[in-house]
Amino acid sequence: MSSVPNQNMKASLNEREGFQVWWRLLRPHTLTAAFVPVFVGTMLAAMEQPINLGLFAAMLLASILIQAATNMFNEYYDYVRGLDNENSVGIGGTIVRDGISPSVVRSLAIGFFVMAGLLGIYICIASSWWIAVIGLVSMLFGYLYTGGPYPIAYTPFGELTAGFFMGTIIVGISYYIQRLTISWEVVLVSIPVAIFVGTILLANNIRDRVGDAENGRRTLAILFGHKGSIRFLTVLFLIAYGLTIALIIFSILPYWSFITLFSVGKGYQAIQGFKGKSQPLEMMPAMVATAKTNTRYGVLLGISMLLQISIPLG
Repeated sequence: MSSVPNQNMKASLNEREGFQVWWRLLRPHTLTAAFVPVFVGTMLAAMEQPINLGLFAAMLLASILIQAATNMFNEYYDYVRGLDNENSVGIGGTIVRDGISPSVVRSLAIGFFVMAGLLGIYICIASSWWIAVIGLVSMLFGYLYTGGPYPIAYTPFGELTAGFFMGTIIVGISYYIQRLTISWEVVLVSIPVAIFVGTILLANNIRDRVGDAENGRRTLAILFGHKGSIRFLTVLFLIAYGLTIALIIFSILPYWSFITLFSVGKGYQAIQGFKGKSQPLEMMPAMVATAKTNTRYGVLLGISMLLQISIPLG
């Protein structure tokens, strides 16, 4: 993570004590990346038959637990490797600024994985045990994202890995446990979702580019440079929206899905927010706008499917 010269980072980031310490540890702004794919996959299934609300709730909670655990492992291993300090931006800061024991953070992450696993058992009993294999692989990659000898987050493959597992895989599982089948149409719909998940990681890496380079990381943001990364972020947004329009034209998504274009403005705000900025704190609003683009797109996409169920078009 990047560091900035600031004598009172907690005040600069408006970090509070008490419950807020534990809330920050979850990195709540990233949890929408866990909600959106479950919502989209379930709504895809809902367009074909009534859904099992118990399975939806279990899948949603398991996805959020895995994302939160991944964030905690990130916090723990970046601290262990000496990458975070009290002036680091973009972290929960619970270890370096609030004094929470690293072992407590690691134990919480493991506990969250265990809870997700228990929910996974229920999901498997109600659907298929193949889900257990996919779930275990997903949790493994959640750990390897920042854990292990060669953390994925430190390589150019972080965005691709996050997008695939937290986008395509989660959309696919969420659909499958409701319908007990899968189709290429579901995979195609998952691609824009996966891209938007990847943009959240890209935005994070753009903000942290300088500090990450100093610590030996080789993220896409480092390889592309600041201006190149902004252009790449723009291209990803254009591809995601372009694919969405194509899926509507070919009747894979309903006409109602044009409402996802109402999220374009937030994406434009994210791109503009990175331009001309050099300090991590200056780029925080752009990173938040990127996460909000993902949230708005995903929620609007899911709502468009609900509208199609209620008021069919075409």
